[in-house]
Amino acid sequence: MKTQTHRLSLFALVVICTTAFADAAVTKKADAPRPDADGWYSLFNGKDLTGWKKAEENQDTIAVVDGEIVIKGPRCHVFYDGPVNKGKFKNFEWKCEILTKPNSNSGMYFHTEYQRDGWPAKGMEVQVNNTHGDPRKTGSLYRAQDVMNDSPAKDNEWFTQHVIVNGRHVIVKVNDKVVNDYTQPKDLKREPGFEQALISSGTFALQGHDPDSEVHYRKVMVKPLP
Repeated sequence: MKTQTHRLSLFALVVICTTAFADAAVTKKADAPRPDADGWYSLFNGKDLTGWKKAEENQDTIAVVDGEIVIKGPRCHVFYDGPVNKGKFKNFEWKCEILTKPNSNSGMYFHTEYQRDGWPAKGMEVQVNNTHGDPRKTGSLYRAQDVMNDSPAKDNEWFTQHVIVNGRHVIVKVNDKVVNDYTQPKDLKREPGFEQALISSGTFALQGHDPDSEVHYRKVMVKPLP
């Protein structure tokens, strides 16, 4: 009798465990990121920085306010560290809606990796700067191929910056207009301080540049490409 009871208990335990694992698998699948009909994934949920990781310096610079990523304060960067493509991207389309306050500077990095502090050493920066003193303006591939002096966007107005990377080729659009078309030369060697600022693979980051800058981001989207 005891043996039969023991077998029934083991059977019940197996059933419970199997059900629990099945439920967990269903939940995990339901929580997995899903693209829209055109293949775009949202990287920002509009509520908090879930899926993103701040650098350790000046973390108060970057916050979510009223459904927007607001970057205002001393230097800090926030890196995508979420589930879409496990945070690793090579070929893709990436776009954000952006609003800059006057004299502000920021940037959209790609092919980068997490850093605790400092300016990201790895990857390329797509400049966000409409009226800041730096002559490299919105749409620039920073110090690789720059849009000089005149910005294609305006302060205090939402605009879209759309970055398309395919192999060594990068196109930057601002409000659907191509403002930069760049192909990285083979075996390119960058100047000192920018040795790793190359097209390769990696994640994304948004930049807090300086205490006098205020930049807002929303609708942060990516479409992985083959």
